[in-house]
Amino acid sequence: MPRLIATGATLALALSLSACGDGNGGASADDGKIHILVYGDATNKIEKQIVDKFNETSDVKAVLDTIPGADYQKKLQTIISTPQAPDVFFNWGGGSIKPFVKADLLLPLDDFIKKNPELESKFLPSVFNNAVVDGKPYGIPMRGTQPVLLFHNKNVLKKAGVQPPKTWDELLNAVEALKDEGVTPIALGGGDVWPTQMWFQYLFDRIAGPELFAKALDGDKSAWEAPESKKALKMIRELVDAGAFGKNYDSVKYTNGGSVALVAQGKAGFELMGSWYYSQQLTDHPDFAEKGLGYSAFPTVQGGKGDPKNVAGNTNNYYSVLKKTKHPEAVAKFLELMYSDEFVKAQLNVGNLTTTTNTDEFIETSATPEYSRFQYDLVADAPSFQLSWDQAYPQSAASDMHKAIQQFFNGQLDADGFIKAMQALPTE
Repeated sequence: MPRLIATGATLALALSLSACGDGNGGASADDGKIHILVYGDATNKIEKQIVDKFNETSDVKAVLDTIPGADYQKKLQTIISTPQAPDVFFNWGGGSIKPFVKADLLLPLDDFIKKNPELESKFLPSVFNNAVVDGKPYGIPMRGTQPVLLFHNKNVLKKAGVQPPKTWDELLNAVEALKDEGVTPIALGGGDVWPTQMWFQYLFDRIAGPELFAKALDGDKSAWEAPESKKALKMIRELVDAGAFGKNYDSVKYTNGGSVALVAQGKAGFELMGSWYYSQQLTDHPDFAEKGLGYSAFPTVQGGKGDPKNVAGNTNNYYSVLKKTKHPEAVAKFLELMYSDEFVKAQLNVGNLTTTTNTDEFIETSATPEYSRFQYDLVADAPSFQLSWDQAYPQSAASDMHKAIQQFFNGQLDADGFIKAMQALPTE
C-alpha cells in the first residue's frame, strides 16, 4: 500500500506531467474538464471505473491522470502552483497538505458540505478529521484505511505457550517466552526506519492520549518534555534492551520482504505493521497467510491516559481540491461518488477497506471478510485515529524525525537527545 515518502527539497522548476493521462489542461488552464491526479498503482483501475461512472451523466467530463508512486510526491509539488495543476489530487491528509493550505492553494470544502452534508456524514469521523486543517475540511476519503495492527505467527506463539497480548505486561512476558524458544520475539524492518516509528506512535498514544502529539504538531515544543513522553521513551528503551527485536533489526527491511519472511518462516513471533501486511504475506507467502497468520490490536498500557480503543496508522488517502478549479460544482458531484455503493464494493473487491458509513453493508463481499470486519470495527469504534507521525508532520521534517527515532532505538541518543531532536522539527 502507498506510503508518503520524504523527497527532500522541492524542485524549483516545474516538470512536465508526461506520466499523466493527456497532460493537457488543469485547474487554471481550463479545457472544459476536471483533471483528477492520483498516485499510480494497481488501485487506479478502481479510480478509472469511478471516473467513467461520473462521465456517464456529467456535462463536464473528468480525466484521470496518474504519476507512478515513486515520483508522485516530487512531481505533485512541482506542478501544484503551475497551470498544469490538477483540479483534484490524491494525498495523505495531515502534513502532506498543510503546506498547500498555508500557501492558499486549496479550496476549503465547507461550502460543498453545507450544500451536501453527506460529504462529511457518510465517512467515519476519526478518518474524515485527518484532512481537517485549522478547523476546515480539505479532503474527502477516497481509498481504504490502513490501521497498524500487531500480526503474529500462530504456530510460533502456540509452541511458546503464548497468546496474542492484550496488555503491555503480556507482551513483555511473550518476549521472554519466545526468546526461550530461540526465536526473535518481534520482527522489525529497522533498515527502513518508518516501521520503527510505529512503536513510538502507539506507545505515546496509549500513555499520553492523542492530545500530547496534537500539541506537539501545533508547535508546542514543551509537549515532548512531558512526563508521559519520558515514560513512553523509557518503555521503548526497556523493550529494546530486553532483546524483543533481536540484534540485527537495523539490517532487516520490510520493503525487500526481509521482516515479512522472518514471521512467515517461523523465525519471529510478531510484527507491528499496517493492515497492508496481510496482502503482502498473501503475495510473498500465500500458504502462511491463509493458515498461519494472526492479528490483534496494539496492547493496552495500564494507567495510560489514552483510550485502549485508539488506533494509529494511515487513516486513508484523500482527494483535495485546488482553489482555482473552474468547475467546483462538477468537482463536488465527483466527490459524492466516494461514498457510493459502487465505489465501496469495488474497493472491497480489491482488498481496500473503505471508511464510509455504508461499508458495513458490503463487508461480506470483501476479498477477506473476516479480516475486513476486524479492521472496520476497530476503526469505527476508535475515539481517535492518529495519523503516522511522518505523515502528520510536514515532509520537511521526515528525514530528521526518522534519524532521531533510529538513533534513540539504537542507543545513540538518550531520552533528552530524542526530545531535543523532536523539538527541533518544523511543524509548518
